[in-house]
Amino acid sequence: MEIMVAISMTAAIGLMIAIAFSSSFKSKELIEADADRYRALRTAMSRMEREIAASFVSDHYDATRYRDQNDRPTNFIGTKNHLLFTSLAHQRLYTDAKESDQMVVEYSVKASPDRKARDRNDLIRRQNPNLDEKMDKGGTEDILFEGAKQIEFSYWDSDKKDWADEWDTRQLARKANLPSRVRITLTAKDENGKDQKYMTQTRIMLNTELPRF
Repeated sequence: MEIMVAISMTAAIGLMIAIAFSSSFKSKELIEADADRYRALRTAMSRMEREIAASFVSDHYDATRYRDQNDRPTNFIGTKNHLLFTSLAHQRLYTDAKESDQMVVEYSVKASPDRKARDRNDLIRRQNPNLDEKMDKGGTEDILFEGAKQIEFSYWDSDKKDWADEWDTRQLARKANLPSRVRITLTAKDENGKDQKYMTQTRIMLNTELPRF
């Protein structure tokens, strides 16, 4: 009888230890998943900061091939939820690649290209290191951040001392100037499943047009 009681007590203690370990492992996985998500969020925001900070427009282009600023290969076209621009932040990944530090970059939130991710929106980044093509064409798309709900951009107008919802260097009034700062607001769910806004700003270094001569 004493042996049976001892065995029962040992089994009960073993079960309690197993449950405690299982709970600890689940908590550890949840914490690591949250940490990975915030790390991915910081990486995405930092990358956008770096690439937008290196934005540029140039009036030095082949006038026989490109008619005017509406058609030139470098522009900064930003709306509230979309940004398309040329940047000097490109990094060559392969030796002897026929690429420079220039590239076209585009940010937007749209349906995830991952077939397994149903009804999920992602922050998509398109990059094209070839400036000879149309800005809105070519290049490759990658997921910059999974599960993004919304991306918002605001552009600082130094003349009006206020934030603008749009900035388009194809317009004659904006042709030679970029915003001095860009504010980025990314909306995504937090660890509790609630929508949370994450905000940062970046300063554009070359915020005036590179002249033709």
